[in-house]
Amino acid sequence: MQLDKVKEIIDLMTANGLAEFEMEENGVRLSIKKGGAAPVAPSVAVMASPMLKAGHVVAAAAAQVAPVADDPRVAIIKAPFVGTLYRAPAPDAEPYVTIGQEVSPETVLCIVEAMKVMNEIKAEVKGIVREVLVENAHAVQYGQPLFKIEKT
Repeated sequence: MQLDKVKEIIDLMTANGLAEFEMEENGVRLSIKKGGAAPVAPSVAVMASPMLKAGHVVAAAAAQVAPVADDPRVAIIKAPFVGTLYRAPAPDAEPYVTIGQEVSPETVLCIVEAMKVMNEIKAEVKGIVREVLVENAHAVQYGQPLFKIEKT
């Protein structure tokens, strides 16, 4: 890949407020991560043409809460972006929530680390934690189910 292509990609990232970009072309993989104090959008996905002339940005908001198809009383809390999930604030600390625990919409369920930023994931519903669907310190994908909460 030529240096002018890499510069063009960096210019596109800057123009669209992106902090991370990955692509693979002709067996060459390129991964660019911009550091600094710039604010990070909760989730950004870029789809570029082969010539990298145009880009479309899709951003996600807060954690997604979706009812379970079988039971409208159960909400599934999904990952709002890609990152590493931590169930506790520190490795030696107790988890934020446990199965059977009652939660409110403001209760922190876990942290998802994305680009060295720790993002609290809140329940956003009132209920009881019925199932934890992910392991501590594992990678999660956008939209991946994290918790099942029975609404009260």
